[in-house]
Amino acid sequence: MGNAAAVEAWDFSCPDWAERLAAGKSIIPDLPLDKVKAEKAVRIFNKLRIPDIADQPSFAVAGAEWFRDIVRVIFGSLDDEGVRHVPEVFCLVGKKNSKTTNGGGLIVTALLENKVPRGEFLFIGPTQEIADLAFQQAAGMIDADETGYLQKRFHVIEHRKTIRDRKTKAFVKVKTFSMKVMTGSKPIGVLIDELHIMGAIHYAARVLGQIRGALESKKNSFLLIITTQSDEPPAGVFKTELDYARAVRDGKIVGSRMLPILYEFSEAMQTDKSKPWADPKNWPMVMPNLGRSLHLDTMIAGYSAAVEKGAEEERRWASQHLNVQIGLGLKAGRWPGAEHWEAAIDMELAYLPHWQALDRLLRRSEVAVVGIDGGGLDDLFGFTVLGREPTEIEVEIEVDIEVNGVMTTAFVTKPMKRWLAWSHAWCHRGVLKRRPAIATILEDIAKAGELTILDQPLGDVASIIDRVERIKNMNLLGGVAVDASGLGEMEDALDEIGVTQESGLLVAAPQGGWMMSSIKGAERRLASGLLKHAGGPLMRWCVPNLKIEPTATGIRATKQTAGDAKIDPAMAMFNAVTLMSRNPVAHRVAKPQLLFI
Repeated sequence: MGNAAAVEAWDFSCPDWAERLAAGKSIIPDLPLDKVKAEKAVRIFNKLRIPDIADQPSFAVAGAEWFRDIVRVIFGSLDDEGVRHVPEVFCLVGKKNSKTTNGGGLIVTALLENKVPRGEFLFIGPTQEIADLAFQQAAGMIDADETGYLQKRFHVIEHRKTIRDRKTKAFVKVKTFSMKVMTGSKPIGVLIDELHIMGAIHYAARVLGQIRGALESKKNSFLLIITTQSDEPPAGVFKTELDYARAVRDGKIVGSRMLPILYEFSEAMQTDKSKPWADPKNWPMVMPNLGRSLHLDTMIAGYSAAVEKGAEEERRWASQHLNVQIGLGLKAGRWPGAEHWEAAIDMELAYLPHWQALDRLLRRSEVAVVGIDGGGLDDLFGFTVLGREPTEIEVEIEVDIEVNGVMTTAFVTKPMKRWLAWSHAWCHRGVLKRRPAIATILEDIAKAGELTILDQPLGDVASIIDRVERIKNMNLLGGVAVDASGLGEMEDALDEIGVTQESGLLVAAPQGGWMMSSIKGAERRLASGLLKHAGGPLMRWCVPNLKIEPTATGIRATKQTAGDAKIDPAMAMFNAVTLMSRNPVAHRVAKPQLLFI
């Protein structure tokens, strides 16, 4: 931060944030702000009038304290040496909390407080329309000033989306988030709106890095990122920034430039099956503008309407208004097993590094089968190892029985063996260019180690063969189940290590409607706890992409969205389930190898 680098960093952690939200308190930690500067900025902010409300009330009347706290932080952290000790604020707040209007007011306040001649401020959004919203609010505040002072001081140039200060020659302008956003710009203040939309932009991290680089060269600069939660599982730059903000808030990262202000429920509340987040009595915790720009009765009506439309719309509504993070994007026609996926994570496997988790799975198994599914260079090559534990566990299952000539349902206890699943995938680098909508998702999965992005098209075959051979040499291989169509060079490579149909180790798994028993078998085992898995982002993304369609004789699994919704690793899992359902035994070799890695 230029000269500010030598200044002692402030502590932005707030470990008791959940308790503060529950008590209706500020979630900004106690900071050594300059109270005179902070309150002066608040007085300026309070005088601004909100342009799109009847009677155009001032922020002093219609504004909420939560955003005045942000104003205090940004302006009260500027010391007498010109160093801003809170150079970044990351604010996560739901829709209808006036975040864009408040952001526009903050930028007007910054123009009025600015002492830098020809200083530049930016409104940046994922689209021109979103960036223009804050600009229009700021321009409207200038027009709404009854004293006439703001009209005299500022020149609003609508066609250029620019507001210029006649006194200091400073200005604010609108820019769209792109690789050219910083061309010709040297800002001292930037407002980025709706970062969650930028999660799907593959170059977003580079652009944000450019913005930060420009700001860090100025010791008095500030960056305000204000966004709602994503209506899909967080990805790309949004996921990176949100995870970082949470780590700072929780005290896991110290010495950060970023102050996190996150209006969200605790992870325990978000994952609790009883859905405490759905109780309106808890909503004030994450709706700081309640009673002003949004009202509880209308929010309850909106949520009830969403519930009537189904689970997908309920989750979407909750993500946008309550900041409930979507872990699985459950969609209409989804595979029922998706509802049980998160609860079926095996914690031992989940906490191990990716490839070590596979090694541990094999050590816990008496037999392991492999499922493979892959297409052309536009698809993923899915690879699932499914292990069967040797110890039986007592499981309560539902059966149909006849009582006095009438069929009824009963529950009986039966000893069964648990299955453990682990998945990996490969893709050619060209997929990222052909499918830009999912490029950041694939890059995130690759960072987690669960996807290998290849420059050479046959690298996947060599890697898969190596792992199948090692499982075989460990005296654990019960077989390999594949989609026989388009197997090509994979079948030849498997033949070289003795995995053939003749040896009984290569099985063509039924496809289409003939896979129904595997699909239903997997979902029943997930629900009953008999199928556990290693978790991770690969299958967390692929499983919700499954769509179940009826056929003339049963059901089949297909994609929710053609092209972008990759399901190959999930199909590889179904192939493995097909083979494991046949109760295979491990193929024995003369000299087993005990180590997998």
